[in-house]
Amino acid sequence: MITLSSDFGAPYPAAMKGVILQRVDPRLVDVSHEFPRQDVRAAAFWLREVLPWFPPAVHLVVVDPGVGTDRRALVVRAGDHALVGPDNGVLLPAARRLATASDAADGNGGDGEVEVFDYAYGDPASRTFHGRDVFAPAAAAVHEIGVDDLGAADRLTPTDEYEAVSFPDPSLDETGADGEVMVVDDFGNVVTNVPGETLADRVGDRIEVNGLDAPVVRAYAERAPGERLVTVGSHGNVEFAVNQGRGDEAFGLAPRDTVRLSW
Repeated sequence: MITLSSDFGAPYPAAMKGVILQRVDPRLVDVSHEFPRQDVRAAAFWLREVLPWFPPAVHLVVVDPGVGTDRRALVVRAGDHALVGPDNGVLLPAARRLATASDAADGNGGDGEVEVFDYAYGDPASRTFHGRDVFAPAAAAVHEIGVDDLGAADRLTPTDEYEAVSFPDPSLDETGADGEVMVVDDFGNVVTNVPGETLADRVGDRIEVNGLDAPVVRAYAERAPGERLVTVGSHGNVEFAVNQGRGDEAFGLAPRDTVRLSW
């Protein structure tokens, strides 16, 4: 299997698939091509949440605002998985979670260690479409080589120097939590970096979000349509939402905004 993720929309992903299928014959699965444009952190967050649900695969990721520059191309081995993409940090959060999950499945109790390789490529046909001309061929090559044999591949050189996206840590105290909006999903749900455990004993209570009052609930439908709510999303983080509406509009929040939850 090769999964494909990008911020390309359409039709550019079709060209990447065509390049891959000229070389190998994998099952191709689209994760998303609608990640926020050129937002490396948002893509890294979603990939960290989504890719661990896949069986072993090669994951092609192209969210690449540095396309055409001297930024490098990477292949990352993470347990039974490999990730292919630009050296801008987008691969590492998902890779570490995949490695941790693989270690846990094997009973090794590992801590998410990954192996990172430089991928050497020649002069691509285009300086604006490395997804087609660099990363799709790289993903096909990794699929053909196999994850276990990456260390012996001609174009791959181990490296300890690479970019890694980091996510901010929330600040917790007895009166509340200070955090940041990580992403807003297509429903308008506002996903924060505040861990859901902070609400474990507060279901049914009302709290303030940047001064706006809202109840803590377990499910959206516990509120009437159009009403604000605070809950814990499937990612395990606190999120702000509106039943059958948009939480970003109701709470006046966007990615990277700071938030204060007050008990």
